[in-house]
Amino acid sequence: MTENLSPLYSLAGDVVAEAKLKRKVLTTAESCTGGLIAGAITSITGASDIYNEGYVTYSNVAKTKLLGVLPKILDTHGAVSLETAYAMAEGALKQANADIAISVTGIAGPTGGTALKPVGMVCFGLSFKGTDGEPQTMSHVHYFEDKGRHHIREESVQFALKWTYDHLKTLDLPV
Repeated sequence: MTENLSPLYSLAGDVVAEAKLKRKVLTTAESCTGGLIAGAITSITGASDIYNEGYVTYSNVAKTKLLGVLPKILDTHGAVSLETAYAMAEGALKQANADIAISVTGIAGPTGGTALKPVGMVCFGLSFKGTDGEPQTMSHVHYFEDKGRHHIREESVQFALKWTYDHLKTLDLPV
């Protein structure tokens, strides 16, 4: 769809086109990517048809304040966890009144990693309105190779866009 752009922006163009086709509004909730997913989407002409708002919630306070992530989830599981990614996606879906929300929280490095949560561990959430209008949410963890902060963040954006695109492809055309 998009010409003369990196594969990342080409994928963002595919997401925007598919969301338009399916008449879905997207939102994002980002931590370690710091708005890069939103930036990729909004770099595409016509993104305003499918994207109204997004959230950069780098701190736990922001995750709670803007997305409604319960402090208990953060205290029990940590900011980088499947549970937090799940809650971030659900919170963004609700706050933005969107049809689909993608969230990301991870350890991009070079510091912050532990044996249990190494640099390159990134958790994603995908929340969407089911046919009954109720939210359905999934979460996924991916371990990216530690080739530096920029690499992990870029790979995370690509993963999030691809997961969003793959989900959009499963949806029926509106009648």
